[in-house]
Amino acid sequence: MDKLVGREQEIKLLKEYTASERPEFVAIYGRRRVGKTYLVNQLFNGKMAFAMTGVLNGTKDEQMEAFIDAMQEYSGKLPQKPKTWMEAFRVLKLYLKNKVTLKRRCIIFLDELPSMDTQRSGFVRALGYFWNSWASLQDNLTLIVCGSATSWMIRNIINDKGGLHDRITHELHLRPFTLNETEQYLKSRQFKWERLTITQAYMALGGIPYYLSLLHRDESFAANIDRLFFGEEEELRREYKRLYATLFKSPESYMTIVNVLAKVKAGMTRNELRKALGQDSSGSLSGKLEDLVNCDIIRKYHIHNKTTKKNSAIYQLVDFYLLFYQTFVSRAETEIGYWSNHIGTSEVNTWLGLSFERVCLLHVQQIKQALHIDRISTQFYSWRSQKDMPKAQIDLVLDRADGIINLFEIKYSEGDFRLDNDEAQKLQTRMAAFRNETKTKKTLWPTLLTTYGLNVGRYSSVFVAVLTMDDLFL
Repeated sequence: MDKLVGREQEIKLLKEYTASERPEFVAIYGRRRVGKTYLVNQLFNGKMAFAMTGVLNGTKDEQMEAFIDAMQEYSGKLPQKPKTWMEAFRVLKLYLKNKVTLKRRCIIFLDELPSMDTQRSGFVRALGYFWNSWASLQDNLTLIVCGSATSWMIRNIINDKGGLHDRITHELHLRPFTLNETEQYLKSRQFKWERLTITQAYMALGGIPYYLSLLHRDESFAANIDRLFFGEEEELRREYKRLYATLFKSPESYMTIVNVLAKVKAGMTRNELRKALGQDSSGSLSGKLEDLVNCDIIRKYHIHNKTTKKNSAIYQLVDFYLLFYQTFVSRAETEIGYWSNHIGTSEVNTWLGLSFERVCLLHVQQIKQALHIDRISTQFYSWRSQKDMPKAQIDLVLDRADGIINLFEIKYSEGDFRLDNDEAQKLQTRMAAFRNETKTKKTLWPTLLTTYGLNVGRYSSVFVAVLTMDDLFL
């Protein structure tokens, strides 16, 4: 099997959970294709007492068939097909009784758990009874459950109000790779790409291991994009509907929300979204937004607003694959080689700038590390003027406990960035508006975050600190 790349913290935690001296119930969730199953299978290959995978969109009968197949594989015997999940877990318990008496840890892995919960199957109740009545009393047992339907995992397992209430001992949200992990992964596959190319790949595919695995090292980035999205195979064009269908049982309303957010750079408030969607009430919308946040498709952040003395929640699309799809793929239905034909156009250049900003916003910890302030208490947020017209906006503000505020100017450039007179004036205007509206007494440090660095010129001294793309790879 391939060597695991990245995931150091997750590996450390899972090893701790399976070296425990008490029963452990671990729930792993995260976006489709993020590597949940791969992580568990690689880490515990040959060490599991029992493992089963639910049949995606399968019937109750098909789930039971999968259960007896798994039971036969691990026990060496073909059991009678159970009629209910209560009966199935009874069979599992009888099989495991000899396993939990051994010195070796008894690891059980139930994958694609939401698929097992077919209509009126009683699966969750049966799982709760299995854990409460027997598994939770076995000090040598670890039960790991996993699923891509994140909203189902959180509502029915982690936050269950029934038999599984407060029974999860650990939850693990597996997130997309960082740029550092993406670079490690591509290097492990003998890619010779420079960091700008890796960053561009991240901006199109995100840190999703499966999507990255589809890249060919002997092709350029443009050729890869054309093959995956605008060629005859179009493997990642077909992924769009599969992604939603896996994450949500009724995906259409979620797709509509993402389609609206894809058109707005800075994101929208819940009320703005509600109006754009033509909804009278935001009750159901709140739940859907929470689901999308938990799936790492959108992020919820706050615009610092001194006038109202509160932070206004903003929802912004941060799934790079979906952003790329909405920006280009959905509009280029038949054009073969679309990407290669449009490199250098204003549309592509605009996307590069906006996507680079999102990459930076998802790597705040690396930015703090590069500024050597990772041990200083820091709040980070975006800021939007409530008075100036047009409204000034600062995409990233680091408000530090040491009396300094970093106001970031984020610029994508394929060479050293040069600050001209117009940009310098805009920067000074934004700083003045920030000072005036927030009434802050702290020192303001204009900070540039760009790909390669700052071209020294007449206005370059405006910036107190300059970070580059390399700092995002820390």
